[in-house]
Amino acid sequence: MRPHAIWRDQIPNREKYGNVVWSIAYRPDGQQLVVAVGNRVLLYDANDGDLVHSLKGHRDSVYCVTYSKQGKRFASGGADHQVIIWTSKGEGILKYSHSDSIQFLAYNPVTQQLASGTHNDIGLWSPEQKSVQKHKVPARVLCISWTTDGLHLALGLFNGHVSIRDKFCAEKSKIIRSEPVWCLAWNPSPSRSESTEILTVGCWDQTLSFYKLSGQEAGPQHKLGYDPCSISFFSSGEYFALGGFDGRVQLWTRDGILLEDIGQMDSPVWSLAVRPMGPPSITIGTENGDVAAYQLIFSTVHGLHKDRYAYRDKMTDVVLQHLVSDEKVRIRCKDHVKKIAVYRNRLVVQLPQKVLVYEVPGDDPLDMRYQPVDKVRITLDCSLLVATAQHFILCHEKQLQLYSSAGVMEREWHLDSLIRYIKVFGGVPGSEGILAGLKNGHIVKIFINSAFPITVIKQTSPVRCLDFSCDRKKLAIVNESATLMVYDLETQKLLYQEAGASSVAWNQEFPDMVAYSGNDTLCIKTGSFPPHPQKLHGFVVGFKGSKIFCLKSSSMETVEIPQGPSLYRYLSVGNFSAAYEVACLGVTDGDWRQLALYALKEMVFDVARRAFIRIRDVWYLEEFSKRDWSKEDRALVAAYVLAYEGRFHEAAVLFGQAKEYGLATEMFTDLRRWDDAKKWADIHEKAVQKGEIDIPSKEQLSAPENKEDNANLVPDGNSPGEISKRGPSTTTGLMLKQAESSEEDGDLRAAADMYLQVGQKERAAALYTRIGALEPLIEIVRSCDRQNDQDEGIMLDAAACFIKHDHYMFAKEALTKAEDFENLISLHVKKSRWEEAFQLARSHPELAEEIYLPWGNWLISNDRYEEAYEAFEKAGRSDLSSDMLRQLTNLSAEQKLFKQAGMYS
Repeated sequence: MRPHAIWRDQIPNREKYGNVVWSIAYRPDGQQLVVAVGNRVLLYDANDGDLVHSLKGHRDSVYCVTYSKQGKRFASGGADHQVIIWTSKGEGILKYSHSDSIQFLAYNPVTQQLASGTHNDIGLWSPEQKSVQKHKVPARVLCISWTTDGLHLALGLFNGHVSIRDKFCAEKSKIIRSEPVWCLAWNPSPSRSESTEILTVGCWDQTLSFYKLSGQEAGPQHKLGYDPCSISFFSSGEYFALGGFDGRVQLWTRDGILLEDIGQMDSPVWSLAVRPMGPPSITIGTENGDVAAYQLIFSTVHGLHKDRYAYRDKMTDVVLQHLVSDEKVRIRCKDHVKKIAVYRNRLVVQLPQKVLVYEVPGDDPLDMRYQPVDKVRITLDCSLLVATAQHFILCHEKQLQLYSSAGVMEREWHLDSLIRYIKVFGGVPGSEGILAGLKNGHIVKIFINSAFPITVIKQTSPVRCLDFSCDRKKLAIVNESATLMVYDLETQKLLYQEAGASSVAWNQEFPDMVAYSGNDTLCIKTGSFPPHPQKLHGFVVGFKGSKIFCLKSSSMETVEIPQGPSLYRYLSVGNFSAAYEVACLGVTDGDWRQLALYALKEMVFDVARRAFIRIRDVWYLEEFSKRDWSKEDRALVAAYVLAYEGRFHEAAVLFGQAKEYGLATEMFTDLRRWDDAKKWADIHEKAVQKGEIDIPSKEQLSAPENKEDNANLVPDGNSPGEISKRGPSTTTGLMLKQAESSEEDGDLRAAADMYLQVGQKERAAALYTRIGALEPLIEIVRSCDRQNDQDEGIMLDAAACFIKHDHYMFAKEALTKAEDFENLISLHVKKSRWEEAFQLARSHPELAEEIYLPWGNWLISNDRYEEAYEAFEKAGRSDLSSDMLRQLTNLSAEQKLFKQAGMYS
C-alpha cells in the first residue's frame, strides 16, 4: 500500500476559535467533504479540495459533523450547544439545542434518526418527532457509532465505559475500560464468519480492542504505543484507518492486524474519514489545521509460474489459483503479506518479520494441496522476490541476494544498473537460471550456482518486461517506450520488433508463438507472420496452449483464444508440421478437418492421418489406406478432398484430369444428381471409344462376379444376351442405378420406364403390374418371345394384371401370345364371350368340356332350357339336366301348366 497525496489545505488560525480540525465527514457518494474547524463548517469538493462553502451558523467552536446515509442532509454541533441540520447545498433547515456543548453526532444508517452526545446526556431526534428525546449518561460522550442495521448504537465515554444501547437508548450491555474511549466504530460490513456485529474500540490506555454486541471480547487486545483519537472503516469493512495523538495514521485489517503506516502528521489527528465511494482515499484532519486527502494505492502482490498463480488477498491472505483447472486454495498468513513468489510446486511468502515456504507433495500437475515446509524468522526489505526449487532470491535496487530455505544468505550479486524485472527460467535444482532486466536496457543471465552474471542482450531503453521462449532460443523484451523486441539468443540478432506493447509472454508449448498486450489490445504473433490483434483489457502474463493468462486489475483471468488464424497461416505457406503443432495447442474439429484436407491435397499423408485420428474420421482413414498413393495421384487425391468438402463440380473436374471419369459418374450417382452423372457417363463412354482409358478384358466380360455385374452389360442388338465387344456401358449402368434409386424413392413409373430402357423387361413389367400401368405393360407383352421362359412368365403375370383390372382385350392378347388356352377359355367364359370360346374349342377339342357346363348355366339364366339340357348332356352332366327337368315339371304343376309339365316329364 502506498499513499498518494491528492490535495491539502492549511486552514488559517482564528484567534478566538483556533484552527483545530475536530471532525470530518464524507457525503455517501464520496463527492463532498464536510469539515468542522473553528466556528465554521467547511464544504469541500472531495476530488480536488476546492472550498465550496464556509458556513457560519454556529456562534462557537464546531466539534462534530455527520452526514445522513441518504446524502441529502448533514448535521453539525459544537460548543454553542446547538445542533444544526443542513441540506447538502449548505442551507440550514433546522436547529435544536442541548444544555451543554455537543461532543459527537451520528446519523442512523437506516432511518433519519440523529444521535447527539454531550457532557451529560444523549439526544435522539428524527424528522417525525416534534422534540428531542434526551437520556442521561454518566460521563461525557466522546464518540458514537450505529450498527449497520440501525438497531443499536455504542457510546464511548470519558470515564472509560462503552455503553451499547438500542435505538430507544436503553442500555443493553456495558464495556469497562480504564481510560477514556476516544474513538469507536462498528464494522459496516460484517463477514460471513462473524455471527454478530463487531465493535472496534480505541482507548486512551493506548490499546485497540474488539467486542461483540453483547459486550464480549471478539479478539485479542493490541497495544498501540499512542493514544487513538479517530477511526474510520472502509466501506468494504476489510480495513480501517486509525489516527493517533502522536500524529500517526495506520492501516489495520478488520481482524486487528497492523498493515503499515499511512503517514505521520505534525500534530494530533483528531479526525479522519475514509471515502465511501470511488478510489480508496482518506482525508485527515489535524490539530494545527491541516486537511489532507490521500489516495491509497494498493499494489498487486502476486507471483506466476506457468499455470500456477498466487496473489495477495485482503492484505493478509494468499490465494493460489491453478489457471487451467481454475481451482483455488487460500492460505491465511494472519500477517501483512509483502511479497509472493511461485516456482513449480513451491510457494514463498514474505511477511514483515518472517518468510514462509510451502510446497505441494508429489508431482501431480493439478494438485493444489500446499503444505508448510519452512518458516524463516528474518526481516527483509526488497522490491522483488523470486523462488527456485531450494532457494529464494531477493532483489533490492542493483543487488540480488540468494537465500537458502533455512534463511542463510549463500550468494550475492551486484549489477550495473537498477533491476526492473526478474524471471526464473528453470534448470536443475540448485543450479537454476534467472534473467534480470535492468534499467540501462541490459539483460543479464545468472545461474544461482555461479557468482558471475552474463550479459545476454544490450539495448538502450529500460526493461519493463521480458520472457524466454520454451526452447530457450529466443528472448522477448518490452521496454519503457512500449516496444516489443524479439532476439535470437544464439546470434544476439534482433529478429523483429512491434510497437504498442506493455507486457509479453511466450507460449509455453510452442516456441514460435508470442503474445503481447497494450492499449487494450492483445496480439498473437506466430513465426514471421504479421500479428493477429483482438480486443482484450488487461495485461498478458502467461500463455499456455490456447489459453492466455491475463491480469485485470487485481484478478487473473484465463482467456481462450482461437488458434485457427495461426493454423491457416502455416497452411497457406505449406508448413504442415508447424500447422499440426499449432493445431495441437487447441483448435476446433472444423480446423482439424481443414488441416487434414489441406494435408491430403498436398499428399502429406502422415499429418493428414494424425489429423483425421484427432477427429475420429475412420472412414477417411480406411478409404486412403486401401492403396498406395504416388505423386501422380495428386489430382485424384485432391478430387477426393474436394468431394469430401462438398465441392462436387470442382471434384469432378479433377477426377476428369485424372482420367477417372467413372469416379465422377459414381459421385454424382451417389448424390442422385442424374444429369451431372449422365454428363460424365457420356464423357466416360467417349473416352473408352477413343481408347483414352483401358477397357476390361474379354475374360472379365465373360465372367462377371455377380448378377449385378451382368446387369451392367449392354446386350448387342443382333444377338440377344450376347455381350457387346465394347464392354459394359457406363450410361446403361448409370440408368440402372437411377432406376433403382427411383424405385427406392417410390417413383415406380419412372423406375419401370428406366428398367425398360436398359432392357430389364422383367423388373419393368413387375413395376408396371404393381402400379396397374396397362399400356406400357401390353407393349412389353407384345415384345415378348413365347420361346423364352422368362418372357412367358412376364406374359402370364401381365395377363393376370389385365384380368384384375378388367381389361378383356389386353388379357386376351397376353393369354393368346402366351398360348395359355385354358385360361383364355376361362376368360371368354367369364366375360360370356361364347362365340370366341366355341371357336377356340373347335381348335382345341380337349377344352370343350370346360365350356358346356358354364354355357348351360348361362342358357338357364336366359330361359333357354332345351339348349341348356343339350349343353349339360354334352358336358357329361346328366344329373344336372335331370335336376333341371324335375324342377321345371314341379314348377309347371304348381302353376297348373299341366301341358308344359307333361312335356318336361
